[in-house]
Amino acid sequence: RIKASGLKLQLCTNETQATRENFVKKLRAMGFDISVAEVTAPAPAACRLLRERGLRPHLLVHDDLVPEFAEVDKTNPNCVVLGDAAENFTYANLNEAFRLLIGMEKPVLISLGKGRYYKETDGLKLDVGAYMKALEYACDVQAEVVGKPAKRFFESALAELGVPPEQAIMIGDDIVNDVGGAQQCGMRALQVRTGKYRPSDENHPKVKPDAYVNNLAEAVDIILQQL
Repeated sequence: RIKASGLKLQLCTNETQATRENFVKKLRAMGFDISVAEVTAPAPAACRLLRERGLRPHLLVHDDLVPEFAEVDKTNPNCVVLGDAAENFTYANLNEAFRLLIGMEKPVLISLGKGRYYKETDGLKLDVGAYMKALEYACDVQAEVVGKPAKRFFESALAELGVPPEQAIMIGDDIVNDVGGAQQCGMRALQVRTGKYRPSDENHPKVKPDAYVNNLAEAVDIILQQL
């Protein structure tokens, strides 16, 4: 319905357990007509940053995400890139990342998001932000976040759409990463009461959505009514 209305659409995801190609395949299998170009994701943004700054990453990411970094030089790492590594978040792997960072004169930690948790069919799961904070604390370093809620991430999505922030609206379930991140970039934002939404979000001390909606369909109704 959004596409049929003539509105531009971009999916902004912090998905770091799969390549954009596999992410799109999953959506297509569910019946969504989405192309890779319509997806803004952290890994490609991180690759651009690595190339711009001549950084060679040690990857602590999900096995399925590794292909996104195929063209990046990973020999003799001079930074650590952290994603939602799921089962790869073992003590040994975290300790290896810690040792690399603590041994650098100017440690560089790049995190593909800073979410606290996310929801899967079997319940809530710890997200990359929890592990990012552990490495920040242990190494006395501040991570550079590539992904929501980073302003640069939303600016990248807006550039791909070719619209200014005041003409864009974000719909998401995460009060901080979706709503807060978009609003900091000058966009309006709706929070859906689905997914990782919690009733306590409505009392968040810093972030207030422009509106709450019960689901994505209701959000689309509201947007199309205002055209």
